Amino acid sequence: MQIQLNGEPRAIAAQTTVLQLVQAEGLGERRVAVEVNGEIVPRGRHGEHALAEGDRVEIVHALGGG
Repeated sequence: MQIQLNGEPRAIAAQTTVLQLVQAEGLGERRVAVEVNGEIVPRGRHGEHALAEGDRVEIVHALGGG
């Protein structure tokens, strides 16, 4: 199925969860904020929130530095 990930089209498997997407992007160990269709998905729900065809997903992660 097709979603928009950070503004770019992306093909993913049906029933992919937010957690699976975050892990596939190599961000599983990082603190991230995920928004699906304009709504924040709490970290505790990443494993249960299945994505749907056409969803718009934004993943933002904090960068350290100084």
